[in-house]
Amino acid sequence: MQIPAKYDASQVENKWYNYWMKHNYFHSEPDEREPYTIVIPPPNVTGVLHMGHMLNNTIQDVLIRRARLLGKNACWVPGTDHASIATEAKVVAKLKEQGIDKNDLTRDEFLAHAWDWTHEYGGVILQQLKKLGCSCDWDRTKFTMDDDMSEAVIKVFVDLYEKGLIYRGYRMVNWDPEAKTTLSDEEVIHEERQGNLYYLQYKIEGSNDTLTIATTRPETIFGDTAICINPNDERFSNLRGKKAIVPICNRVIPIIEDEYVDMEFGTGCLKVTPAHDENDKNLGDKHKLEVIDIFNEDASLNSFGLHYQGKDRFVVRKEITKELEEKGFLVKTETHINKVGTSERTKAVIEPRLSDQWFLKMEDLVKPAIKSVLGDNPEINLFPKKFENTYRHWMENIRDWNISRQLMWGQQIPAYYYGDGKEDFVVAESIEEALEKAKSKTKNSQLTTSDLTQDKDALDTWFSSWLWPMSVFDGIRNPENEEIKYYYPTNDLVTGPDILFFWVARMIIAGYEYKDEKPFNNVYLTGLVRDKQRRKMSKSLGNSPDALKLIDDYSADGVRVGLLLSSAAGNDLMFDEALCQQGKGFSNKIWNAYRLIDGWEIDDTINQPKASKIAIEWYESKFQKALIEIEDHFSKYRLSDALMATYKLIMDDFSSWLLEIVKPAYQKPVDVKTYKSLIEAFENNLKILHPFMPFLTEDIWHYIKDRTPEEALIVSKWPENKAINENLILEFDFASEVVSGIRTIRKEKNIAFKDAISFSIINNEKANTTFDAVIAKLGNLENLEYVTEAIDGALTFRVKSNEYFIPMAGSIDIEAEIIKLTEELNYTEGFLKSVQKKLSNERFVAGAPEQVVASEKKKEADALAKIETLKASLASLG
Repeated sequence: MQIPAKYDASQVENKWYNYWMKHNYFHSEPDEREPYTIVIPPPNVTGVLHMGHMLNNTIQDVLIRRARLLGKNACWVPGTDHASIATEAKVVAKLKEQGIDKNDLTRDEFLAHAWDWTHEYGGVILQQLKKLGCSCDWDRTKFTMDDDMSEAVIKVFVDLYEKGLIYRGYRMVNWDPEAKTTLSDEEVIHEERQGNLYYLQYKIEGSNDTLTIATTRPETIFGDTAICINPNDERFSNLRGKKAIVPICNRVIPIIEDEYVDMEFGTGCLKVTPAHDENDKNLGDKHKLEVIDIFNEDASLNSFGLHYQGKDRFVVRKEITKELEEKGFLVKTETHINKVGTSERTKAVIEPRLSDQWFLKMEDLVKPAIKSVLGDNPEINLFPKKFENTYRHWMENIRDWNISRQLMWGQQIPAYYYGDGKEDFVVAESIEEALEKAKSKTKNSQLTTSDLTQDKDALDTWFSSWLWPMSVFDGIRNPENEEIKYYYPTNDLVTGPDILFFWVARMIIAGYEYKDEKPFNNVYLTGLVRDKQRRKMSKSLGNSPDALKLIDDYSADGVRVGLLLSSAAGNDLMFDEALCQQGKGFSNKIWNAYRLIDGWEIDDTINQPKASKIAIEWYESKFQKALIEIEDHFSKYRLSDALMATYKLIMDDFSSWLLEIVKPAYQKPVDVKTYKSLIEAFENNLKILHPFMPFLTEDIWHYIKDRTPEEALIVSKWPENKAINENLILEFDFASEVVSGIRTIRKEKNIAFKDAISFSIINNEKANTTFDAVIAKLGNLENLEYVTEAIDGALTFRVKSNEYFIPMAGSIDIEAEIIKLTEELNYTEGFLKSVQKKLSNERFVAGAPEQVVASEKKKEADALAKIETLKASLASLG
C-alpha cells in the first residue's frame, strides 16, 4: 500500500483509536499473565481537559502501552470523582438561572437535578482523554457515586464507627461560607495578605479607666466574652478581677488571666471570642466562658450583630470601623500582614466555626502507612524521593480527619437519629438495619422507620476516593473476589504532589486497613505545568492553552512528545507550544524516513554493499545500547529521558546516519538483504516509540505490510535484548568524525558532493578499517589510501592523532588559502597563550573549581591540536 506524501493526523487518530476500540485491545480480564494495573486519579466530574490532565494521563498511557508490549496483562481503570463542593456549586448555579433556590428543594429533588447535570456534563473529560490516545479499559469506567462504590463507602464508615475510630464531636472547624460546608485542614490554603491591626478601647466597668486591645477583626467584638491578660504582665495588675464593657453592644465581660497571652503582641491585652477562633475556644473552655456565635452560614452577621444583622462580614468591617472611630473607641489603625485561610475550592476566606461534625481518628490508622513509605524496608516508592520529607511531615503531624460536609451531593452519612439527645443515634448500612439497632438500643420494639431521621450531612469526597484502588475492583464489598486478588495491589500511581496527602497517603492508609497490603508499588509525582514565565497555568490568568486546540494544531502525538520532552518527575514543566511543534516535526521526520525506504526499488539479484552490511551491524548494536538506556530510564520513571534517548536514536543514528549509508544511488535499487534488515530496524524503532506516539507508529506499522488484528503494533512484542558490539560503536564514532571533517572541507571549499575526491590517511591511531567503505560512500571518495607521509598541496584535518589529506591542487586559490590559514594560526596561538597564562597562575589553579580548571586544560589541548593541523596544512600548501 502506497504511503501518502504527507502525514494527516486528523485522519489517522480517529481511524486507529476506533480500530483499537473495535478490537478490544484496552480491555483486561484476569488470566495467567502478569498483571500490570494503573487506576486513574479520577478527575472531577465537573472537569474539562487541561494541561495538568494532559501531562498526567500521557504518562499513564506511556506506562500502560509499554506494559502491553512487554506481554503483561495491562489494565488501566478510568473514572471520575463526584467532587461534592465543586459539583454542588455548579448545580446550585444552574438552578439559580432557572429561578430555583436550593433551600426550597428536598434532598431527593436536589439530587435529581445533580444527577441530571452529571449525566449531561460528567463524561466530557473522559471523552477528551480519548482524543489524547489514552488506552483506558473503558468497560471498567467507574464513578465515585455509582451504587456499588457508594455501598463500599457506607460499609467502611460503619465498620470504622464500630471499631471506635469514627466519632461525632462539637469542634472548631474550617467553614467555607460560600459553599456553606466545613473543610478539612488540608483543603484550606493559607495566604499572606495585608490587612489592618485595629486598636480598640474598652471601658472598665464602674470607673473611668480603659484598656486597649489590638485586633485584625473588629466585626467580631459582638462575640467577645472576655478580655485576657497575662498574669505576669505588671502593666495590667490593676485590672485583675475587674470587668470590661464591649464597645457598641455594651456587654459586660470578665477580665481573665492566662499565660497564653503574648505580652509582646499588640497591647498585651487579648479579646476572647470563643465561637470564632480555635485558640479563643480553648481559652473559653478552660475558663468556662460563654460562647456567642455571631455569624450566619454565609458569614453575614446574625441578630447578635445588632444593627449590622444580615450584612456581610467584610462590609461590616468597614462600617464598624467608621462607627468605632466616630464614637471614640478606635485609638489607631496600623497596616498588618497576616496569614488568611482560604477555601481551596471556592477561594472564599474561611471562618472558624463551632459545629457538630464527624471525625475519623488517625493516630493509629496512620502507622502502617508511615512505615510502608519511610521504614527501613519500604514497600512503596515515591518518585522523586524528595517528596518523602513532605510525606513524613504530614503523616507525623496528622490530626483527626473531619469527614462530614454540609452538602447534599455525596454519600449521606449513615447515622440515624431516633430521639432528642446528641447520643440518640445508631450507625448502620441501611435504614432497616438502623431500625433493628435502634430497637435494641432503646428496648423499644414499637419503633418504625418513620421514627428515624438520617443525618443530613454528606461525607467528604476524599472519603470515597481513598478507597479507589480497592473499590474499583469491588474489593470492599467482596474482598475475596477474583479481580481484587488478581489486580491488587496495583503497580504504578501517577499523580500530582499537591494531593500527596489528600489522596495518596489516605489510599495507603485505607489499603493497610482493609487489605492489610499496600495499594500500589510506586508513586510517580509529576510537576505542575507552568507557562514560560513560571506562572501556574489557570483560567484566571488566561495562560492555559485550549488542550483540544493544541491536539488539532500539533496532533495528539506531537502534544504528547512536547509535554514529555521537558517533564522530569517532580519538576515543574515550563510549557511552550514550540515543544509541541518539535513533536509534530518529529512525526514528519519519521513519516518521511519511511516514505524514503518505501520508495526504493528492491533487487534480489544484487549483493549487499560492504558499507550497508557494516552499517546495519553497527545500528543493531547502537539500538541495543539505546534499549538498555531506555529501559533503565523507565525503571527510574525518567520518562522524559527515555523519550529523549528514543528521539536521538531515531533522529540521529537512524535517520541521519543509517539511512544515508544504506541509501542506494539515484534511481538505483537496494539489495533485498539490506532492505529486510532496514525494515526490521524500523519496526523495532516503532515499537519503542509506540508508547510515546501511538497513532503515528500504528499507522506506519500497517503501511509496512498488511497485518491481522492480532499483529497490530499495540499488541506486538517489545524488542528483545541482544549482544552489543561496543568496539563497533566506538569505531563508528571515530569514523563519523572523519566523515564530518570531509563534509566541513567540502562546505568550506564549495566542493559539490557529486564531485569525487581523493583521500589519504596517516593512521597514527592504528584505527581499524572497518568503516572505510562507509567513509568512502558518505564522503564520495574516489579513492582512500593509507600513507606514511604528509601530502603536499592538500588540505588536512585531524581526528585524535590521525591525519587526513584531501589534495586540492588546481581547485583553490593557494595564496588566499595560505593567508586565511595563517590568520587562523595567529589567532589560535594567541588564544593558546592566554589559556596557558591562566593555567600557569598557581592561585587560579588552586582556587578555581575542579571543572573550571579541567575546562581550561581541554581548551589548551584543543588549541595545540588545531595549531598542529594548521601548520601541517600550511606546509602542504608550500
